[in-house]
Amino acid sequence: MSSETIFKEARALPFAEQIELCHSLWEGIVGSCELAPGEAELIDRRLQDHLDNPNDVVSWEEVKARLDAKYRISWKRNAF
Repeated sequence: MSSETIFKEARALPFAEQIELCHSLWEGIVGSCELAPGEAELIDRRLQDHLDNPNDVVSWEEVKARLDAKYRISWKRNAF
């Protein structure tokens, strides 16, 4: 069965079942990911840094502007 067929069948499910399917798929993806040594600690440090400094952030618009200036990236409207 092709992924297109599976997608069409999934979209035909009642909304609540679509949500449940998405949740199950996501949990399967997350559960199958393995972190390299040190990655969990790095994530924990970065999360703690954010919790300690919640206002020390850069907006997505600023990130796009910096990338555009540096690499001349042309962003499609609502691409991200």
